[in-house]
Amino acid sequence: MIKFENVSKSYPDGTHAVKSLNLEIKEGEFFVIIGPSGCGKTTSLKMINRLVELTTGTIYIDGKRISEYNIHELRWNIGYVLQQIALFPHMTIEENIATVPELRKWKREKIQKRAVNLLEMVGLEPEKYRGRKPKELSGGQQQRIGVIRALAADPQIILMDEPFSALDPISREKLQDDILDLQKRIKKTIVFVTHDIQEAVKLGDRICVMQAGEIVQVGTPGDILQNPANDFVREFIGTQKTILPEEETIEKAMRKMPAGDAETKPSVSILASSSIAESLEKLSHHNELAVEKEGKMIGIITRQSIIRYLAAGSGERGKENE
Repeated sequence: MIKFENVSKSYPDGTHAVKSLNLEIKEGEFFVIIGPSGCGKTTSLKMINRLVELTTGTIYIDGKRISEYNIHELRWNIGYVLQQIALFPHMTIEENIATVPELRKWKREKIQKRAVNLLEMVGLEPEKYRGRKPKELSGGQQQRIGVIRALAADPQIILMDEPFSALDPISREKLQDDILDLQKRIKKTIVFVTHDIQEAVKLGDRICVMQAGEIVQVGTPGDILQNPANDFVREFIGTQKTILPEEETIEKAMRKMPAGDAETKPSVSILASSSIAESLEKLSHHNELAVEKEGKMIGIITRQSIIRYLAAGSGERGKENE
């Protein structure tokens, strides 16, 4: 879907933002790029839609060099969501959503229907919100509009540059859950930049860790947490090997099923005796797993529940090993 081939970006002052990047992002994948400030992650993202022009190398989308696309068509087919939401303040929510479809000369009826469908998709009642101005919405609601505006013209690719980092923790977690739920339905290729390892593990099918303009490690959340490539990755993710000890099972991290709960069973199961690393590996292919013990479903495991467990317990496990 998206391929970087020996891609570099340097500036006249001698700064090398990205160095010989080789990377392939699969169609329909939620791909997260993570690293400290100045590592080149946002530059790498912006080179995909040519907001930053590469210096050497080639980026391909669907086997075609991005330089061969008409730049307007390229950007119309790539949704872009920023940390600074950047909604047009003088326009209504519906008018904000309609921006790219109008540029693509969609019919008015089609645009209105699309706006209604997208608002419903993110839980915002169309009749209540479509005529409002951005200042009438909360930060979390504005960011939802930012996401669906990027989806309005049904692009193949969505680029997201730290879109939730300015939000309060509750709004941020809700939007993370929303984007995961949305991705189940839309199945877009999403490239997501963050500096937060918990967010990366929660959202990403695969994670690319960058340092000083170079790729240090690419892998599933389980790979990154269980087998950090070097000391930099180990220190950056803030986790020692004790955070995923082999003896710890998913029974501690799962969401338990109350007695008599009739929740629909996920299509794929895993034994309660499995390790957290094993469940993370399976969760790179499935959104949730049924946890079984002695032939019965006792809970559900998701990446979100694992992250909450690790976040709550990492400090205590660290003290035990001092």
